Amino acid sequence: QVQLTESGGGLVQAGGSLSLSCAASGGSFRRNAMGWFRQAPGKEREFVAAINLIGKTFYADSVKGRFTIARDNAKNTASLQMSSLIPEDTAVYYCATEVDSGVGSIYDHEYDYWGQGTQVTVSS
Repeated sequence: QVQLTESGGGLVQAGGSLSLSCAASGGSFRRNAMGWFRQAPGKEREFVAAINLIGKTFYADSVKGRFTIARDNAKNTASLQMSSLIPEDTAVYYCATEVDSGVGSIYDHEYDYWGQGTQVTVSS
């Protein structure tokens, strides 16, 4: 059974930094793409960043230059380093993995397994 567990969320002031981690269990994920999505209150879930099986990264325009996604295949983990945070980054952040192709996607329906989410709150 594949399980993803996010950690590292919390409250931070605008301009600050926060690092999220996603621990994967239930298999080897080196051939999977890993993604981060977020959902703010009253809004639809949106793509944040993804990293594919060869380490190519993708970012939403809204976070490009501020967020960095990475993976550690030996530890089955993915991370999202967030800096220069703004109140609009406030959301529940979800980690997801895509097992079929490993190429990565900005579309949430192409991901197969999801974590429970971790809250990130940025105060102004």
